[in-house]
Amino acid sequence: MSDQNPNGQDSNEPEHEEPIIRDKRRIDPETGKVRQPADGAEDASSDAASDPDLAHEELVDVGPTEGGDGFASLLSDDDLDLLSGQATADQLAAERLADLQRVTAEYANYRKRTEANREVERERAIGDTVKGLLPVLDDLDRAEKHGDLEEGSAFATIAAKLRTTVERLGLTSYGAAGDPFDPQIHEAIFQQPSADVTADTVADVVETGYQLGSTIVRVAKVVVAVPA
Repeated sequence: MSDQNPNGQDSNEPEHEEPIIRDKRRIDPETGKVRQPADGAEDASSDAASDPDLAHEELVDVGPTEGGDGFASLLSDDDLDLLSGQATADQLAAERLADLQRVTAEYANYRKRTEANREVERERAIGDTVKGLLPVLDDLDRAEKHGDLEEGSAFATIAAKLRTTVERLGLTSYGAAGDPFDPQIHEAIFQQPSADVTADTVADVVETGYQLGSTIVRVAKVVVAVPA
């Protein structure tokens, strides 16, 4: 017959020990502030191993610990400073606004660079195409000078359609007698002194120049009148 204690329980039956609950949550759920770890509370399992009296007790961890995958690890340093009272909400909002403005400016600069590069590539591709048409345009200019493009003729109609097509692509011609000579866009094939000019001036255009937007497709070949 088993012995019974005054409470009516069998004295041979092992007593049920209450688990020891250690709250390792870094954020206090009641105050919302960051907790500072207490001395000697870093590792509950080591305490149980070193203390024989705790070997039979059950240790229960509540919440994620620092460095784990829990809620605390999702917070930034600024968020933790705000929760701990080291930073105000206005300071944190100002920092977030500065970050947003910086990212917005970087994205705007990126878009400008991308659009500029896209326009340069577009002009280059069209320029490569229209270069094959420049000899035809030169022939039309020569024919016009010799009076072969009579108004209303089939030849004149075809010439007008071709010139209109290349103009829609953005190709424009330049170079005319009387223009100031610019070595950046003109190629001087001959110079002739003249008392009628005080600066280098285009006297005659031997070959028309063409440009596509800001890109020079072909420089104009000209005769230059220089001061005598």
